[in-house]
Amino acid sequence: MALHFELVTPAKLVRSEDVFMVVVPGAEGEFGVLEGHAPFMSTIRDGEVQVIKSEGAAPEVITVKGGFAEVGDNGLTVLAEHVEA
Repeated sequence: MALHFELVTPAKLVRSEDVFMVVVPGAEGEFGVLEGHAPFMSTIRDGEVQVIKSEGAAPEVITVKGGFAEVGDNGLTVLAEHVEA
């Protein structure tokens, strides 16, 4: 089982891949998303998105600034205002 994760900015699609888990800096605190998570939307604060590609793997950290996160039938989409390379 894998979670489909997309990271998008107004300029481009930054990432689209299947991963184990993603931790997002939500406006009211961090939240983790696994495959099968209930649908919801949240604003995100400036911070770090942690992408865990497989169970037990070290997280890859991506710095984001503002935006929204949506969990739906197609997985997790993070719509960030800015992503630092």
